[in-house]
Amino acid sequence: MNIAFFLVAKSEVIFLSPKNTMRQALEKMQHHGYTAVPLIDNKGRYVGTITEGDLLWKLKNTPGLTFENTDKILLEDVPQRIKNIAVRINAQMEDLLTLASAQNFVPVIDDNGIFIGIIRRREIIEYFAKKYISNSKDNQ
Repeated sequence: MNIAFFLVAKSEVIFLSPKNTMRQALEKMQHHGYTAVPLIDNKGRYVGTITEGDLLWKLKNTPGLTFENTDKILLEDVPQRIKNIAVRINAQMEDLLTLASAQNFVPVIDDNGIFIGIIRRREIIEYFAKKYISNSKDNQ
């Protein structure tokens, strides 16, 4: 099955720019209750995912950095511990299963590399759970 059916469009996705600050990321993540947010550059390309862990490690490993001055650190200067992989819109659901085991969501790009949305882990798991249950019933 094509993933387009499960796509959460960019217009509905909370994302940040690498030019946003740590403070902006922390506030947006807290407000929306997210632990990870995609990073989209000024050309609309997916460039990574920033996580709470990335922000905490940057805070811990930067001498003199406190919450009060996180507005001085750009997200492009925060190392990303995990490189979330994006898929093209023509991918199949089977292509997402391995990615979903390590990512909260899978970023989706078009043929030009432009970010168009995400597929959430929840929808991937639900799809395969229904498929598994259906196959189990068929084999009885």
